[in-house]
Amino acid sequence: MQKSPSVKAKRSPWSWIPTLYFAEGMPYAIVMLMAVVLYKRLGISNTEIALYTSWLYLPWVIKPLWSPIVDILKTKRYWIVIMQLLIGVGLGGVALTIPLPLFFQITLGFFWLLAFSSATHDIAADGFYMLGLSKHDQALFVGIRSTFYRVAMITVQGVLIMFAGYVESHTGLPSLERPVTVVQQGEVPAFDFSNLDSEAQPGAPRLLIEPENLVIPLTATNPAATDSLVSFARGWNANRGSLHELNTYFKDIIPTADDKGKYSTSANSGIFLIRLSAPPLDDEEIVVNFGQDSGDKSISLSTANRLVFTRDNWNKPAIAVIQLDPKLKTATSAVYLATAGNIPLAWMLTFTIMAAMFIFFFIYHRFILPRPMDDKAADSGNFMRDYWQVFVAFFTKEKIALTIAFILIYRFGEAQLVKIAPLFMLDSIEAGGLSLTTGQYGFIYGTLGMLALTLGGILGGIVASRQGLKFWILWMALAMKLPDLVYVYLSYLQPDSFALIAVCVTIEQFGYGFGFTAYMLFMITAAEGRHKTAHYAICTGFMALGMMIPGMFSGWLQETIGYQHFFIWVLLCTIPGLLMLRWLPIDPNFGKKTANQS
Repeated sequence: MQKSPSVKAKRSPWSWIPTLYFAEGMPYAIVMLMAVVLYKRLGISNTEIALYTSWLYLPWVIKPLWSPIVDILKTKRYWIVIMQLLIGVGLGGVALTIPLPLFFQITLGFFWLLAFSSATHDIAADGFYMLGLSKHDQALFVGIRSTFYRVAMITVQGVLIMFAGYVESHTGLPSLERPVTVVQQGEVPAFDFSNLDSEAQPGAPRLLIEPENLVIPLTATNPAATDSLVSFARGWNANRGSLHELNTYFKDIIPTADDKGKYSTSANSGIFLIRLSAPPLDDEEIVVNFGQDSGDKSISLSTANRLVFTRDNWNKPAIAVIQLDPKLKTATSAVYLATAGNIPLAWMLTFTIMAAMFIFFFIYHRFILPRPMDDKAADSGNFMRDYWQVFVAFFTKEKIALTIAFILIYRFGEAQLVKIAPLFMLDSIEAGGLSLTTGQYGFIYGTLGMLALTLGGILGGIVASRQGLKFWILWMALAMKLPDLVYVYLSYLQPDSFALIAVCVTIEQFGYGFGFTAYMLFMITAAEGRHKTAHYAICTGFMALGMMIPGMFSGWLQETIGYQHFFIWVLLCTIPGLLMLRWLPIDPNFGKKTANQS
């Protein structure tokens, strides 16, 4: 009869398993998912985001190399509480350094601390689970631990990102809409650049955007004139000069000036001038995001959608060039939106809340975690010999080269998709994205998407337990990869409908959860044998490596070929993993319920 582990003080597993696995899931989601959204909202390029956040997979890649150290030095309980304290410190460090000029480099350093602490926490928590519970309770609570791990993912990618989005939208300056109307022909309202008011208006800063309604006719124009306008606007926005310089350019270059000095930027392009009504505080930067909110996608922004205003340039208007697709032949319209929420404050508050949560976990688990008698430092006398034997046993398994290649290649497409999908959702319409708000993204991925992912995983486990992995692996692989088509569809259509976007992502996430079950079960089969725990850790290390390397170049590739071609590339990258399924060494009975199982 199986005895329960000997403990100094018996505690109900309900008092610590939910909180322990909630604490295990949060930092992984923060490092792998939330960091991508944070950097996008703070203006970092897709190339840099994908490259540097992909490097953060490294601690999970090399986790098997130091997992024996967690066994040898101190207890699992010790490692758990110390890592939770370090995670809390790291989250606090991110919160404090977001407003700094070198925030990108400094916060990346703290994310590295979070990644290593999280990977170490994973090792200790999973080991403690086996030491702190009887075999019966291990089986009983395996679903509970998985559920609370998923709840942590939902909390980070859903609730907390939506909170950041709420703060973004309820702080800073009020948003401002401006319509763009395309007409077949007719007189175009003009405004006077020479009379722009550069004096501060009373009260706090407000957004000023002129004209109030931009009218653009479908009159043919010389493409060189439009190119010149776009080039001037981009240079001006990067280093805004005097209003006299702005006025001189439009007087000399735009050929539609009248004798009163008023200029019309008609002929298939037009401009908005964006500025503030008053200067911000001495060291404050006000970031304005300007892009299409709704309407015809043939009306696009040709200049940067992120503008920064300070005390030095608050009254020097940024130029937003609106350009029509040359193929457009009918009258139409669009609405452009300028938002200026306090993005750094929103994310500072979000990371402060998470830091406080981990300080609580540290204190709570310091007193609540049981103290199993078997949780003690291991005998290190034969450590080096046993350490190397684990790796020798793994790398001498039958068809191990094929197994490793499959683990690395199977998610080659998805490893790129997971980095770029959030950026695609948040990017502007003009950049090829869907222009979702932070809150909308959090709701789709963190609630609907995560629930669909979880349900797909549960269904995958149920069906695999009936006919076995060998029977289901092809269907699961197709379920995981074919729904990637929704991103091709969304990138070409760029729909305004939030409901349509949510449905597409939900379908893709459900398929991913269903298909990912086969991948996890295959790694379990690959780990079978005397050192199954260590060998499974090695498999997960290769899994992380397979996610890290493709993710590193995905941002550069996307910015080079655009979202539409990138998502087609992702689909092509799923083919090698599908082709390898035929030769995988899988026991036909693996996963099936046998006659002697109750």
